[in-house]
Amino acid sequence: MSPELAFLLTLALRMAVTAAFIVTASIITERSGPVIGALVATLPISAGPSYVFLALDHDAAFIAEGAVASLSVNAATVFLCLTYVVLAQRHRMLVSFCAALAVWITIVTLLRVAHLSFFGAIVANAVAFAVCLPLVRRFRHVKMPLITRRWYDIPLRATLVSTLVATVVTLSGWVGPTISGVIALIPLVFVSMMLILHPRIGGPPTAAVMANSLWGLIGFGCGIAMMHLAALRFGSAIALSLALATCVGWNLGLWWLSRRKLAR
Repeated sequence: MSPELAFLLTLALRMAVTAAFIVTASIITERSGPVIGALVATLPISAGPSYVFLALDHDAAFIAEGAVASLSVNAATVFLCLTYVVLAQRHRMLVSFCAALAVWITIVTLLRVAHLSFFGAIVANAVAFAVCLPLVRRFRHVKMPLITRRWYDIPLRATLVSTLVATVVTLSGWVGPTISGVIALIPLVFVSMMLILHPRIGGPPTAAVMANSLWGLIGFGCGIAMMHLAALRFGSAIALSLALATCVGWNLGLWWLSRRKLAR
């Protein structure tokens, strides 16, 4: 088998596995309400597979450096959520989506120009959460309407995530760890929810998922930080495992707190 054919077959397998994973997770999100849906949405269901495939092709230093860039992008995603949550209360999907995406691109660009260190990326996340969490608090509690899935929903989501995986895998050898880390953190889950849920159930319910997601993004950022710290010391496999355990553990803790609050 030629190297080119082997690469294409491997890439197709990676795209299919990742697409199946994210489609399943997004369906769970639709059926579980804004709180649980937000916890599922902030699991590493798109970034995780991207980093796994990067780890298969690159060394631990590449993963550690990419994690610093990803941590900065996480701060930009927090502001993406804030922008969408506020605008979706009164505006159509296109306006809310384009404005949120423009804010994300602008902040990512500014952070890239600043060349933040690991500590700088942590500070950026702390500032983002300190500013945005209080602002979205009153938009978190909205009842999720019944959702009727359309024929193009699953193909659209599968196409989005498959394109991301293909882009990360193909470009990582050319653009280096920093850009790979940025590409891996493109908020595909949030983008798919904006494009699919908003036209059917309206802005406020979709925004409620985004607003609740900010708490999950704290654990997501902690997972990225863990991956950076562990990669050079323990290797990529252990670093990725610790990052996943951090994200899952944090979201399980949030789920337990929400259940306890309901019980009261």
